[in-house]
Amino acid sequence: MKAVFARRTLLAAMISTLAALAVMPNLAHAYDETSTSALNVDAHNVAVKGHDVVAYFTAGSPTAGKAEFTAKHEGAVYHFSSAANRDTFKANPTKYAPQFGGFCAMGVALDKKLDGDPSAWKIVDDKLYLNVNKDVQKKWVEDIPGNLAKAGSAWPLIKSKAPKDL
Repeated sequence: MKAVFARRTLLAAMISTLAALAVMPNLAHAYDETSTSALNVDAHNVAVKGHDVVAYFTAGSPTAGKAEFTAKHEGAVYHFSSAANRDTFKANPTKYAPQFGGFCAMGVALDKKLDGDPSAWKIVDDKLYLNVNKDVQKKWVEDIPGNLAKAGSAWPLIKSKAPKDL
């Protein structure tokens, strides 16, 4: 009797773990130092590590997207937490897509292409910016206008270069 109960408990635990993994975004995204793409995407072209870019504007926080709600824009695949957010994105993708292809805004200001962390974000003038981490973000917010001016000048020159070459 105990063996049957133990097997059922183990089976239930395995099923709940698999179900949780199925709805979580793939957080183990590869940051490709050799890619010359202007988009910071993983091996499956998923942007922002699977986070819902519309939710930054509507919920005001990083929100995991779901693989069942996706949209493509300029070669990147975006995941959304709901069909409504996906449809909002489709209606105006340039409003919601992160600036500098999802690379770190401070990195771009310093002529670098650094990975963007979905938890280190800020909306400025109705545009989404990511930073490589929250410590870098603290430096970036010290002079957002100056850093955006530098990044705006640098981006056309570095967007087609591999991060390792910068």
